[in-house]
Amino acid sequence: MSDMRLLTSYDVFDYTPDMVKESIEKNGGKIIMKGVLQKADVLNQNGRIYPLNVLEREVRNYQKFILENRAMGELDHPDSSVISLKNASHVVKEAWSESGVVYGRVEILDRTPSGNILKGLIESGVKLGISSRGVGSTRKQNDYNIVQDDFQLICWDFVSEPSTPGAFMFAEGRKLSTAELKSVFSRSDRIDRVMNDILQIEKIGGK
Repeated sequence: MSDMRLLTSYDVFDYTPDMVKESIEKNGGKIIMKGVLQKADVLNQNGRIYPLNVLEREVRNYQKFILENRAMGELDHPDSSVISLKNASHVVKEAWSESGVVYGRVEILDRTPSGNILKGLIESGVKLGISSRGVGSTRKQNDYNIVQDDFQLICWDFVSEPSTPGAFMFAEGRKLSTAELKSVFSRSDRIDRVMNDILQIEKIGGK
């Protein structure tokens, strides 16, 4: 059985002061931004490639978290596979995939300490990145690693761009125990994942 490890993928989250101002005016003072969350079949700064079928499957599974309004993320990656409620800074309201690119609509939580910090950074025009946090294994191929089918997306966090590829502040690549994995995904989440897989197989078979 492959080792399940913490995995991340970094992308710049582009926005302009005008976009922030417009969002505040249209959403009653809230900052809601749209942008790229992740890309499939592209070599990322950590030397990994996330296959299209794996990323699209995880976006489908993530819809459950969005519908239940618990698709939260943190400001900076923690050294944990579990999302800390006290450190939540934003919530993903929508996520969808188009031609190998995952887009999202993200609301900044202005009533949490981390959310207020994130809001201040955004309003100051600080360059930020969006980074997925998940668990899974990789397979070495040439000079890069391919993320395997056991990958499970946990969330997207806001991070600063690392000066060196892969130089995040937490122990990325740390092995996870079975108990840690169960603490990330509830029994209901795991059942939902299985049902999504079954429905996708039926959809492909019906073509």
